[in-house]
Amino acid sequence: MRLKVRPEDFIVEERIRLPFARSGAYALYRVAKRGVTTLDVQARLAAMLGVPRSAVAFPALKDKDALATQYASVKVANPLPLCAQRAYTKGGERICKGGGPRHLEGPGFAAELSGRCARPLRPSDLDGNHFTVTLRDLAPQEAAHIENRLAQVGCFGVPNYFDEQRFGSRTASGDFLGERILRRDAEGALRAYLAEPLAGDPPRILAFKGFASEHWGEWGALFERAPKPSNLRSVLTFLKDHPTDYRAALNLIPQRLLSLFLAAYQSFLWNRMAGLYLRSPGLNPGLEGAGQSFSYLEVAGAKLPVHHESPNCLSQMSIPLPHLHAAFGDPELTAAAEEVLREEGLDWSDLKARILKRAYLPKGQRALLVFPQEAALLEASEDELFPGRCKLILAFSLLPGSYATLVLKALASQRPSV
Repeated sequence: MRLKVRPEDFIVEERIRLPFARSGAYALYRVAKRGVTTLDVQARLAAMLGVPRSAVAFPALKDKDALATQYASVKVANPLPLCAQRAYTKGGERICKGGGPRHLEGPGFAAELSGRCARPLRPSDLDGNHFTVTLRDLAPQEAAHIENRLAQVGCFGVPNYFDEQRFGSRTASGDFLGERILRRDAEGALRAYLAEPLAGDPPRILAFKGFASEHWGEWGALFERAPKPSNLRSVLTFLKDHPTDYRAALNLIPQRLLSLFLAAYQSFLWNRMAGLYLRSPGLNPGLEGAGQSFSYLEVAGAKLPVHHESPNCLSQMSIPLPHLHAAFGDPELTAAAEEVLREEGLDWSDLKARILKRAYLPKGQRALLVFPQEAALLEASEDELFPGRCKLILAFSLLPGSYATLVLKALASQRPSV
């Protein structure tokens, strides 16, 4: 099975409750993007509108390798009336003069003004996402298996794991930058940021890190080689004057990045805790004898179970995101959480980013299972890109924070080729 052969094979439409107002300091934009990240669009919108990057708020990130539609709010000083705008071109990008222009275009995206609001968009505004996905290069028996599984997954659900997209800050050695922060290893976290390849690094950063790993501590030389523009240069400027103050240098990394690093490791811990809990013998007496079975997925390096049929007691269950004050309640779940921490060499007291000033592990609950809604098979036909093979076009909706790629892996009971 192949997924995302073309961006058009993975279409995601954000569902959101827009807090419209007759007037307000925030412009709401509907953004369509292809082949670029949400963070890329955020930076470009900020530059085009002449506002700080922090003034552009996307309540969620969307896949780069997809056709995605999502929403953003932009705080614009003294917005002009819509009728007062005029279009012009700047650097090859179409833009309109004045605050809150109707239309913005850049490489890989287009943004249309939807209205005004009095506050920025928040994750709590999201209702979920609707997906239309094309699966390719399927053998006939694979296609038939996925068709049969589609109704089962909608009825019984699959574990609501964070999928591999969440783990871009995992190092080549297998640990996480956020893990080093929690272990209070400021130099190790900085080394990962400046000199170790991470799963989500673009080519220009990887090239710099190859040089940095060979010249660690030569801050002047690293500064000269650091890509422009990038936060790497700010960190290295500080290290040139304070060569061993790793903790202060770490805190110069943007808060949004530090928060993502912490959330990635927290998500990895949640996956392991949820997976271990689902395999707990005391979870549901007679589970194995009740005709219920598991298959396994590889998620962030750990084999985790996927329910084929879920006990009713799990359908409404949520598990806390692991942090210092998390309360797991259920004895089996508490035991699973403590076992995972022991295996990671951590204590509960370690689940606080003590060496950071402005970034924290988020609190909250995550549903143990995800149930795709509105699941439908839209097309089953021969694959025009892979002669002699089959393709399926599926549609389904998920609540915010759940991963369509994980659901697709569960449908196929295998890892797709990308």
